[in-house]
Amino acid sequence: MTTTVSRIGFAAAAILFAPLAANAADLPRGPYKAPAYVAPAYANWTGFYVGLNAGYGFGKSNWDLPAISPSPKGFVGGGTIGYNLQTGLWLWGLEGDVDYSAMKGSTDGPGGAYETKNSWLGTGRARIGYAGWNNFLPYITGGAAFGDIKATAPNGVSASKTKVGWTAGAGLEYAMWSNWSVKAEYLYVDLGKFDAGPTFGVAADNVSFKANIVRAGLNYRF
Repeated sequence: MTTTVSRIGFAAAAILFAPLAANAADLPRGPYKAPAYVAPAYANWTGFYVGLNAGYGFGKSNWDLPAISPSPKGFVGGGTIGYNLQTGLWLWGLEGDVDYSAMKGSTDGPGGAYETKNSWLGTGRARIGYAGWNNFLPYITGGAAFGDIKATAPNGVSASKTKVGWTAGAGLEYAMWSNWSVKAEYLYVDLGKFDAGPTFGVAADNVSFKANIVRAGLNYRF
């Protein structure tokens, strides 16, 4: 008797819930919502910054008398200051630096070795960069270069002069934290030439200086 009553109860429940289940299946579903778009986090480069740089320079110096070409090379390193203005994905900046330079080189000629040396080097440049690669900033740069050219003859007599020339190059900077960034940079520097002839007792003796600079840097943005 109990079994019969149970069967009747299950049957009645099925009859009652079947229409409800059918109605639930026919209910309209809400519109599908895609996950919210999260824009990639780009560094904000706008503002003043200061930093340090260090690297290596190697180049060529041509003398008129005698016709020789020493190859100065050596360590370079110093301080950097600059300002960036970011407009969308583009960066416009001004940067200056002054470095100690150990670049020097000598070549044998009549009477002994002739040496060209550069003991300090600075630049004042514009920068244009692309800030659309997350925290990476590739850039090109160019402007003025200034520094000394020192020429020494085999007898120990030296002539030197501060010269203003030009520089151009490119680099890649990476924003590590909120205010710190690191960079790798290449610059070509041409300081022109000066006449060391009066010091050496000849009518004219032009000495030139050109160099390739490869360096790394660490900057702090305010």
